[in-house]
Amino acid sequence: MKLLPLLPLSVLLWVAITLGADDSSRVIKKALFPGSQKIVVVAEGDFEPRSVGSYSLRVYAGTDARFPYDKFIVGIVRPRDGTVEDVRLSDLDYDGVLDIVVILRSVGTGSYLSADGFRLRGTILRLLGSVSGLAKDADPVRALEAKFRIRPKSPGAPNGTKSSR
Repeated sequence: MKLLPLLPLSVLLWVAITLGADDSSRVIKKALFPGSQKIVVVAEGDFEPRSVGSYSLRVYAGTDARFPYDKFIVGIVRPRDGTVEDVRLSDLDYDGVLDIVVILRSVGTGSYLSADGFRLRGTILRLLGSVSGLAKDADPVRALEAKFRIRPKSPGAPNGTKSSR
């Protein structure tokens, strides 16, 4: 009989441990490439705090509707300062092909935004550029696009001035 009062306490402790160990609170976002079956998945790192850590970006072929995540194409793991807020597709480098944008929001008082842009060509995934410290209501996709709007002139390109000899 002395153990009876401990039973509810031990059940409560078991429930708290079980719920605390639940990994389903991890943020996972996905996007589909239009006109293609490719699926982009972005997920915060396993067992990491929500505010900092890493995120993975993975691309799947999506060719089998029953098992869309069976054919892995390529992926990358990046550091993050904040939580994964969204994944979008946009033609960042103006080459006519959609690129992948991962949007992060800081957890601190400013709720600042940052974004990483990636180019996917076949089985090659490459970081195009990043922006950070954006206002909480900024458009991070537009900020990334702006980085590519102004292209530096290549060396040796005519600049419209005559040489002085």
